[in-house]
Amino acid sequence: MEVLQQDVNQLRKSALIAGISLLIMTVAAFFSFGYVHSSLMISNSSIETFNNISASTGLFRAGILGWLVILITDILVSWAFYIFLKPIHEGYATLAAWLRLMYTAILAIAVSNLIQVDNLIKYNNELLNQPDSLLASDVMMSVLAFESVWSFGLIVFGMHLLIVGFVVSKTKTVPKIISILLVLGGASYMLVHLLDGFFPTLENVTSTIEMILMIPMTAGELGFCIWLLMKGGKTPIKSYSTRKANNNAAQI
Repeated sequence: MEVLQQDVNQLRKSALIAGISLLIMTVAAFFSFGYVHSSLMISNSSIETFNNISASTGLFRAGILGWLVILITDILVSWAFYIFLKPIHEGYATLAAWLRLMYTAILAIAVSNLIQVDNLIKYNNELLNQPDSLLASDVMMSVLAFESVWSFGLIVFGMHLLIVGFVVSKTKTVPKIISILLVLGGASYMLVHLLDGFFPTLENVTSTIEMILMIPMTAGELGFCIWLLMKGGKTPIKSYSTRKANNNAAQI
């Protein structure tokens, strides 16, 4: 779609909403997954995981709240990205928005498993009266369901980043390095979580690949976030096709 100029105020507003939402999301993800999930969940030990959550129910619920914040900000980013990318290519902007909303829906399903964990622990003594070993097994199953569903969602998220990177590569307004990092980040998410979901026996290989690709997986969207906050929408966005049309018209 060729557009000579978009309302700068609307572009700036969408850029700020996207940038602020991405920052909030980053902080919430660092807390909910980087701190709460990583400190309470013990791989291959349902008893330890159950004991950790039981002893830190307040922290666990705060982690769930963080995930809810991420869901809300993801919806805001979907809308803001669409508004911001629409002048470059409306079709791909729409596809990117729907992919992110699809990812958000999958994440919501994943988070419902954490809410189930909270309910299991909360009502066990009052209603269920299950032995700790059986309850721990149920809790661990819900935790693993959260991780597997979220991992599948991150494949869709990777597709979203690929499209966003492709779209912003079509304009000189956004620095080329950001579009490259977005594409690399999207491809990295897809590769890591495809391996994780469909080739579980390659767990060690997948972990190594994830460590190597951690920089593009985080730098792409974070770099775009910073650019959106500092410069996004301050000038009209033009796609390469629009520039080419303008240049041809000038030559004629």
